[in-house]
Amino acid sequence: MANGFTQAHMRPITVRIPDVIAMTGLCRSTVYILIASGEIEAAKVGRSTVVFLDSVERLLDANRKIPKAIGPDRK
Repeated sequence: MANGFTQAHMRPITVRIPDVIAMTGLCRSTVYILIASGEIEAAKVGRSTVVFLDSVERLLDANRKIPKAIGPDRK
């Protein structure tokens, strides 16, 4: 390519619903609920619904559970 990028270096901007399901482990209905609520961003392109990958990553980061440190009195 003229700009020096190859497909191996390109990160997708959007993914389809089945890809979101495979990447996150969420069920299909949950993904559609998240889209309807605006928690993840999607666009309709023709008959396909595509989800913006960065919005999925933001949602997961915002809901990340950080394990509590185990103190000397806890095992």
